[in-house]
Amino acid sequence: MPQKESLVEKIFSEPAELLEKGIEEVVSFEEKLISKRPFKVAGKYWNTLGPGLITGASDDDPSGIATYSQTGAQYGFQLLWLSWFTFPLMAVVQEMCARIGIVTGRGLAANIRHHYSKKVLYVVTILLFAANAFNIGADLGAMAQGVQLLFPHSSFTFLVFGFAILSLLLQIFTTYERYARYLKYLAFILLAYVFSALLSHLDWHAIIIHASHPSLTFSKNEIFLVCAILGTTISPYLFFWQTSQEVEERTLRTHKEEMGWHQNPSKESLKNVRSDVWTGMFFSNIVMFFIIAACAGTLYAHGITNITTAADAAMALRPIAGNGAFLLFALGIIGTGMLAIPVLAGSTSYAISECFGWKHGLYRKLNEAYAFYGIIIISMILGIVFNFIGLDPIRALIYSAVGNAIVAPIVLFFIVRLSSNSDVMRTHTNGKYLTLIGWITIWLMVLAGGAAIISLFL
Repeated sequence: MPQKESLVEKIFSEPAELLEKGIEEVVSFEEKLISKRPFKVAGKYWNTLGPGLITGASDDDPSGIATYSQTGAQYGFQLLWLSWFTFPLMAVVQEMCARIGIVTGRGLAANIRHHYSKKVLYVVTILLFAANAFNIGADLGAMAQGVQLLFPHSSFTFLVFGFAILSLLLQIFTTYERYARYLKYLAFILLAYVFSALLSHLDWHAIIIHASHPSLTFSKNEIFLVCAILGTTISPYLFFWQTSQEVEERTLRTHKEEMGWHQNPSKESLKNVRSDVWTGMFFSNIVMFFIIAACAGTLYAHGITNITTAADAAMALRPIAGNGAFLLFALGIIGTGMLAIPVLAGSTSYAISECFGWKHGLYRKLNEAYAFYGIIIISMILGIVFNFIGLDPIRALIYSAVGNAIVAPIVLFFIVRLSSNSDVMRTHTNGKYLTLIGWITIWLMVLAGGAAIISLFL
């Protein structure tokens, strides 16, 4: 006998169906476009993209945009080199996560629970939950401010609640297949920052020189910004999300439960995953490059260095770079928040659900995974609350960065160990160069985390 539809599902079913219809129209357009001969090669490549592209794009959330804007406004082009420096570190780590998910058929937290101490996993998930809740709160606030830039008389309270509810509707009542497509298309919003930089009439000769010549002054503020950039680009929530999304993708394609899936992936599928991950991380770092460059070439050049939020950066750009750059920057804040918040909330829910062995997955309906969706809802509620208790959003981001700094090296240790273990990965273990880059990344994050914590007390 079919299970009765819950009251919550009845209340929200109609708006959820409308959202699904909108996504279906975009999907239909995509299929028609790809069917035309000139677009077949690009279409084939586009179809290989998925979790890697979404993960990379979600890394450039409003809090990340605020960090990159601060970097450009305060130090000009000096730290542009970080955009290419972090790229291989991010890509290698996320590729390890993707392979772990594909080969084992389990999420990252489930693998750690299976092979290592549960006590360590509990500590990691608690810190991840706290850091992500702060980040969700900061992103919701930034999105509301982004709308207020375009419509100054809009209610901040209404916008925060509105964005949270919209995000929940999409996560809970949209099928995973359509939801994944929605996130994939939403990644295009990041191009707003590329166009914003191109409209700012930058000195490309100076950009090339600084991007190719790494330099640091080792001042307290600069060290903290470097730590913040490493923390926002190599973040624990991305590790958990990437691994679990690979499992979701395979579950969707094979129509099997992820915990019972033991398929040896083909070379072609691993090649596609590598392409997806490296494309996503490249996209993420290109956007970082253009945000820093845009703020350096406009704000720093005009002596405007007091940038604390992404909205501040957009407002400061308007009289210097024009309405076009301002509009694109503001739209980017809203779009990237809609992309990043589900990833933040989802990664927390994956980690906790896998930690305790609960049913989980965005492909499941609400009545099949109440605990999984309950954690997502709690994370969103906490994010809303943080906007109304007088907590400074910048301080929230600092706490989040410190939390990431503590958690990242611990999780990275398990990622490198798991992906190098032939008992876990069979014939798909890391090569020696990938392992070396993995350990280098761990030590860099230990130093960055230590520096971030020390800087708070100096």
